[in-house]
Amino acid sequence: MSGVALRVVDDLHTLMRWRAEVIRNVFGQEADGALMEANERYYMSHLADGSHRAIVAECDGEECGCGAVCYADELPSPDNPSGRCAYLMNIYVRGPFRNRGVAHTIVAALVDEARRRGCGKIYLETTPEGKPVYASSGFKDMPEMMKYGTEN
Repeated sequence: MSGVALRVVDDLHTLMRWRAEVIRNVFGQEADGALMEANERYYMSHLADGSHRAIVAECDGEECGCGAVCYADELPSPDNPSGRCAYLMNIYVRGPFRNRGVAHTIVAALVDEARRRGCGKIYLETTPEGKPVYASSGFKDMPEMMKYGTEN
């Protein structure tokens, strides 16, 4: 899509503002102070060591979307000998900019970044609405993730 510019987010406040928007609009919950404080502590302890890359997309000078990639290591396997992997997260495009290729641009940039870092596997968690975007970007659907907890 023409007119989309991506920039790396170095400002934690910008990242946290987008994270709150994702929580509110994707998960349907307000991000209370305790949740955002926990997010800020997490990001403060991980951003400095290069384990995350976050970007903001701009359309015609206005912030229109965001996304991030988190790097981790897992056990090496035949399909990922290095064990290096990436998790895409917080991919979000504001309503007026949806269906204009912004999400594809964000995903492509994050995948390119992960590939440059030598990641053999790239994971993401998405909503049902997000699956078509990711499928068209080359992601395979996986069974629903399971959550361990005390709730029934």
